Amino acid sequence: MELTLEYAKQLDRTDSLNRFREEFYIKPNTIYMDGNSLGLLSKRAERTLLESLNDWKEHGIDGWTKGKHPWFFLSERLGEMMAPLVGASSDEVIVTGSTTVNLHQLVATFYKPEGKKLKILADELTFPSDIYALQSQLRIHGFDPDTHLIRVKSRDGRFLDEEDIIEAMTEDIALIILPTVLYRSGQILDMKRLTAEANKRGILIGFDGCHSIGAIPHSFSEWGVDFAYWCNYKHLNGGPGSVGGLYVNKKHFGTAPGLAGWFGSNKEKQFDMEHRLTPAESAGAYQIGTPHVLSLAPLLGALEIFEEAGIENIREKSLKINRFLMDLLEQELSDMGFSIGNPEEDVRRGGHVSLEHKEAARICKALKENGIIPDFRAPNIIRLAPVALYTSYSEVWEVVQILKKIMEERQYEKFANEREVVA
Repeated sequence: MELTLEYAKQLDRTDSLNRFREEFYIKPNTIYMDGNSLGLLSKRAERTLLESLNDWKEHGIDGWTKGKHPWFFLSERLGEMMAPLVGASSDEVIVTGSTTVNLHQLVATFYKPEGKKLKILADELTFPSDIYALQSQLRIHGFDPDTHLIRVKSRDGRFLDEEDIIEAMTEDIALIILPTVLYRSGQILDMKRLTAEANKRGILIGFDGCHSIGAIPHSFSEWGVDFAYWCNYKHLNGGPGSVGGLYVNKKHFGTAPGLAGWFGSNKEKQFDMEHRLTPAESAGAYQIGTPHVLSLAPLLGALEIFEEAGIENIREKSLKINRFLMDLLEQELSDMGFSIGNPEEDVRRGGHVSLEHKEAARICKALKENGIIPDFRAPNIIRLAPVALYTSYSEVWEVVQILKKIMEERQYEKFANEREVVA
């Protein structure tokens, strides 16, 4: 069947999530395809941010316990709202810190080298910040990252093979850190299987959920995942610099935080000002410092939308609209040097399409000139992310037609084939 604009409009008419598009600020004459890097602002996120500003305005310091959204309990309240998205109980999730700070906290807490178990297992395709943190933690323990950080190799530069990861779970591995979804190719790792294999070997395993939270369902507690961490500004639309999140399986409650701070205190004891920490009996124990209230506040509104839409419905549309994009790319651009660098199978594919081309950086600049906001990842990837809550099928159709025109007219040739400072 030929994919036409009329067919795209028909899909829009039957889209059960289409009503949420009106919740977001969408710039006129622009098609936003970069929600996997920074989600758009919703009117509800704006509302709850303004409500928290008003709490400060009206109550001053009493905003910690009074007002519309009392700040002292805000991280716990958001953890409760976020728990269904990761498949956890409310006390296993806390909204705090940032991705890398939370990784440092979790590694400092759960990496306990002893005997033969001295090494950390990661992979060569993971986001660089995770590697920097792991290298840093190894140095703190007096180990050389060149020998004690094991990175599973990719067979093709795009994907990881679970068999290779399992084979690397040797008796000298103390801790495993893996992405839920690879940031370049969008591959979903089989978290359930990998967790079972790690548990079988007595190895703690944690996941970086930055590219999956808000895009796919998770079952961290059911799978027995030990811990996880993520950002909230991508698919969850929490805003630039939004406070991150972390999950700790309740079987680990009582494990002292590796990086202690007073916001990890039991709430009833925190203001006793003792020099002996009494940690919270929940994931809240792994907070460190005072929460960034004005970066937490937009999440209150953003997560309301996810509760109403339902993560299963979001995933269903995400798969469908990304498949529509992939099929359109094949129909319209098959002879223009493009290849699709993400998995074809739904069960292995996250929330974005990874389009590869040798002129990718130049093409991204041409797309922006034409009102399309893509995302470039070195050396040759154009990431396109139709977001279930605010991208229409008609927009996807238009993106591919504009991309086709850019290639036919060679519009990209006037740009340098190099990334911007922020890509």
